[in-house]
Amino acid sequence: MRKVLNIIGTLLVFLGTVWFLQGVNILPGSFMTGQVQWAIYGGVAVAAGLLLLVAARRVNNEQKPPTAL
Repeated sequence: MRKVLNIIGTLLVFLGTVWFLQGVNILPGSFMTGQVQWAIYGGVAVAAGLLLLVAARRVNNEQKPPTAL
């Protein structure tokens, strides 16, 4: 489960960054260039990806067995 969340979260952060940069006209070359709606979609995708990465980290911490003192 942790690996899946990490993969999906990383992809969302990467794609969201590309969409954002194209939306604000920094990264030219597609129909998304200069379209503000793609900057918004990209920001939402980056935020969702970061949330998934945080969730993956929490899943990892919850699955560890407690250590003996």
